[in-house]
Amino acid sequence: MTIDRKSGFCDSTSVFHSKREPMSLPPNQHLDVTTFISSQPHRGETAFVDAVTGRRLGFSELWLGVERVASRLHALGVRKGDVVIILSPNSILFPVVSLSVMSLGAVITTANPINTPGEISNQIEDSRPVLAFTTRNLVSKLPSSNDLPVVLMDDSRAASSFSRAKIVGSLEAMMETELSESSRAKQRVSQDDTAALLYSSGTTGTSKGVMLTHRNLIALVQAYRARFGLEKRTVCTIPMCHVFSFAGFATSLIALGWTIVVLPKFEMNQLLSAVEIHRPSHLSLVPPMLVAMVNGAREINSKYDLSSLRTVVVGGAPLSREVTEKFVERYSGVRVLQGYGLTETTAVVASMFSEEETERYGSSGLLAPDVEAKIVDPDTGRVFGVDQTGEFWVRSPTVMKGYYNNEEATASTIDSEGWLMTGDLCYIDSEGFVFVVDRLKELIKCNGYQVAPAELEALLLAHREIADAAVIPIPDMKAGQYPMAYIVRTAGSNLSESEIMSFVAKQVSPYKRIRKVTFLASIPKNPSGKILRRELIKLTTSKL
Repeated sequence: MTIDRKSGFCDSTSVFHSKREPMSLPPNQHLDVTTFISSQPHRGETAFVDAVTGRRLGFSELWLGVERVASRLHALGVRKGDVVIILSPNSILFPVVSLSVMSLGAVITTANPINTPGEISNQIEDSRPVLAFTTRNLVSKLPSSNDLPVVLMDDSRAASSFSRAKIVGSLEAMMETELSESSRAKQRVSQDDTAALLYSSGTTGTSKGVMLTHRNLIALVQAYRARFGLEKRTVCTIPMCHVFSFAGFATSLIALGWTIVVLPKFEMNQLLSAVEIHRPSHLSLVPPMLVAMVNGAREINSKYDLSSLRTVVVGGAPLSREVTEKFVERYSGVRVLQGYGLTETTAVVASMFSEEETERYGSSGLLAPDVEAKIVDPDTGRVFGVDQTGEFWVRSPTVMKGYYNNEEATASTIDSEGWLMTGDLCYIDSEGFVFVVDRLKELIKCNGYQVAPAELEALLLAHREIADAAVIPIPDMKAGQYPMAYIVRTAGSNLSESEIMSFVAKQVSPYKRIRKVTFLASIPKNPSGKILRRELIKLTTSKL
């Protein structure tokens, strides 16, 4: 087998191989990701800093807290294979919960705080958690009909006011509980066991639980080690429920001894103040955040001292060459490291490492360590080579175990040889750089979140004055894309654009809201009834 050293392409197999040094992975023995992370050597002292309160969590305090919480969870009956849900904004305690749950061989599932009660109820119905961690402000989003035990992540003194919630304790109390001398019997955890269940719209449209194993997360830690190294300082503002943030701030960077300054949510002035006060060298952002920094560069540079910044890592959605060039021009001395990954690949597929690689604007970087890729014609199945565009298939130690309780979706996404079909159209150039060209799948990327058109269409069709509907993406400089709806009204209806947008807004998260409505006599479809979205996208583009 001969592999071209420049591109990583092998002619005999039509497979692209990573040009990075292979990762060092532990043998496939009984090992959970929490134990692996806690055993990694580093010289870091402070693990987390709350940017709002100033509270600090040292590494010794972190690991003692993880052990104490795990012990209390075991006492509450949480066992290997049980699912525990966390519904919380970013917090220095979010990783404590996640690592504690995974150390037991139980499964952590993360819910987005901005999701509606209905969306959270659907996730709970699908994942069947035995326990929930949440805050006073969010407990009301849990289903009232569900007798789910709840642990509060903030002050529990007002717990009695939650008459319909089954409060069984507080996280702070768990972390202060002394460990008993009689140690709990720890169940053996395999690296192939599921560690995390992160919900994604996936490559087939509707929201599904992505099963990430302990081995997936251990491989992720090693990929971060190769890319970033030990003991740096960063700010976390991306929601930890999202794979991009969960992968870095709740797992991998802890193993490397990084100090992570945590903001509860993204707010530009708070982020910039945190950079000025805490002096991080590194930021992780999604494209809309970086665009906002580009647009406000003059005012930002005059008001804030950002001189500590050296690296900005961007993921979650493609970033245009133009935006990258403007950012580098307006924030001198800061390099932009782009990357590409999916929830289904534990956030890792391709990335940039060095300053030289950042100059390849428009690229997502080189294949990450131990990643293999194929470029496949989506119509014929023919496998392409260098500089040819097709569907991007990947195989690596970070590819998910599958979709939770959904064998059909798993089989249509991962083939028998372990190749995951990303649903993205890409090409790999003669030097091995990955370029994302388009989305073969029909998902809309809004502010780094995935929006399934089918979900919004089903919601619209439930309206008695809507005869047919189609949802497509509309480009936006800040958000990347927004959902737009084409609507066929029922005979005699005068339903307005604002009424439709309001109808949807009441039932979905902010990032799923319809931002534009156009009325048509009929929705274009193929003979089998499938919506011809590309025709609608062309129609929309011609009017912009």
